[in-house]
Amino acid sequence: MPSQADKLRALLAQDKLNVMPCCFDALSAKLIEQAGFGLTFMSGFATSASRIGQPDLGLMSYAEVLDQARNVTDAIEIPLIADGDTGYGNAMNVRRTVTGFAKAGAAAVMIEDQLAPKRCGHTPGKAVVSRAEAFDRIRAAQDAKDAGADILILARTDARHDHGLTEAIDRAAKFKELGADILFVEAPKTVSEMQTICRELPGPKMANIVEGGETPELSHKELEDIGFSIAAYPLTLMASAMQAMMGTLAKLKSDEDRTPDLMNFSELRDRIGFNDYYEASAHYETSKRD
Repeated sequence: MPSQADKLRALLAQDKLNVMPCCFDALSAKLIEQAGFGLTFMSGFATSASRIGQPDLGLMSYAEVLDQARNVTDAIEIPLIADGDTGYGNAMNVRRTVTGFAKAGAAAVMIEDQLAPKRCGHTPGKAVVSRAEAFDRIRAAQDAKDAGADILILARTDARHDHGLTEAIDRAAKFKELGADILFVEAPKTVSEMQTICRELPGPKMANIVEGGETPELSHKELEDIGFSIAAYPLTLMASAMQAMMGTLAKLKSDEDRTPDLMNFSELRDRIGFNDYYEASAHYETSKRD
């Protein structure tokens, strides 16, 4: 059986855009897989909101994020890219982070060059570390791979925000030289900048599409034609779920009919996995007495 990292390598080897809705827990990841998508990413923004009810401002610990990733990989068979933030410390922490996500079954882990505590890439106040520190993070991530971690490295730079596109591209190019498998220049502001990123950087590139964010919301075909290998949608499911929940809560509070807004109970049970459980448990005699 191919490893999760090998599955992701196979997807990236295809000359096409991989559309990647982002999950925040095991259930959202299962729904992504059931909808027919080939991979997912555990959004730090959405996971922080879901797990601790707090903004993505470096409040979740490494252990909490790793635990959430392990729950997700246990629930799905498609590759998961995990959000390793800044690596949770110095270069040695980065090595531990990468190794831990590999053991948890992640196909790739994102390591970024933000100053800790990190911030969402489309919110104010973010800053990046020096080139030397940024490059050490990717060196450490590659060292973890060299030591046996079967995982890809998604290297992210947020340098565009304060230092301009040229600095961001220069950093990303060095990340690739140091061993990064996928490059991610966060928050380009125009189509022209997105084209420059794909033209000047080698290997697979990821676009991050935040509805209402700074990066243009292009169609899948437009993103593929520009040259992106992955299009991540980090908040689409979270925003959709929150909108639906607030609407249903308002109807429940005013005693309105909410049934048209709800998934029927039969489908809900099936998607969660009740029917799979019943089918598997039917092989065991003791379960028939339950």
